[in-house]
Amino acid sequence: MKFVFFVLCLLMSVSAVGVEKEPLAVKVFIAGMFEIGGNQGDKAGEFQHWFERYFVDTAPITVKGALSPVFCNQDGVCGSVLGMGKVASSSSMQAIVLNHQFDFNHSYFIVSGVGGVPPSQGTIADVNWGSWLIDYDLGHRWMPDEGIAGEPVFMPRQGYEDIRRYQLNSRLVDLAVGLSKDVQLQDSAEAQAYRMRYTQPQARRKPTVTVGTHIAGDTFFHGPGLSAQAQYISQLYGADDYMIAEMEGVAIAQVLSRTVGIDRLLSLRGAVNFDQGNPNETTLAHLDPAPGETAGGFAETVENIALVGEKVVDYLVENWADFKDGVPAH
Repeated sequence: MKFVFFVLCLLMSVSAVGVEKEPLAVKVFIAGMFEIGGNQGDKAGEFQHWFERYFVDTAPITVKGALSPVFCNQDGVCGSVLGMGKVASSSSMQAIVLNHQFDFNHSYFIVSGVGGVPPSQGTIADVNWGSWLIDYDLGHRWMPDEGIAGEPVFMPRQGYEDIRRYQLNSRLVDLAVGLSKDVQLQDSAEAQAYRMRYTQPQARRKPTVTVGTHIAGDTFFHGPGLSAQAQYISQLYGADDYMIAEMEGVAIAQVLSRTVGIDRLLSLRGAVNFDQGNPNETTLAHLDPAPGETAGGFAETVENIALVGEKVVDYLVENWADFKDGVPAH
């Protein structure tokens, strides 16, 4: 009798294993940070245009510990809204990457969102591919009047050397830039007029696709002084010029570096504001603009992000046999 009971239990166990679903093999994972309302049919945030392109006919997949459901289509493209800030986004990313419903062993990741741009480096509605991801924090800061006049007021803290900066795969970044550099970007009359308040040539031009360092902090830093500090940190860490201020990239990179690696990670950001006011505007006025004084161009920028990013997503899927095992050397 005990033998029969054992056999029945074994058969039940084998049967249960047999009906378990195979993990979804993810080719490309698209990570937005926030959505304004729903995923379609209203004002678009960072994920809606991706959803409308890839996930309209898909069912949500609940992941314990993640802010929002994951959506996956039949081509192996998945995506989700992770949450704003380093903690919210990275905790969602870790929950998703470690979830048994997905196979991320060959996946490419696109961190997709908006950010600020220094007027010396870019303009409203630009779309920028990150070459480096840097943490704006993880150091010591002090008030300028408590230090040496004219000297930096930031010092990196020892012990964070491996997590305060990440250089992304240059072959993958170059591929992304090459595929998307000629995309016709959206623009608006409001954004065009706003740019003219600035004197820098880069701030006044039409939007384009660029590449450079993305620096993440949990505070929205503004003003020429803090912008200069971000550039100082980028130079201190041996990275490219600071191009985009954002809140999540380096934290998501740390999660991926501990799990599946960052060789297949891309960071894609659209510029929706300048990181400082124009010459006739104080930093506080820039932070809290009067009615009619905002930058404009948000709707166009989030559309531009998807227009640029889809070139890479579609290329990877269409050429999956060449990219499944990594970015080809040539």
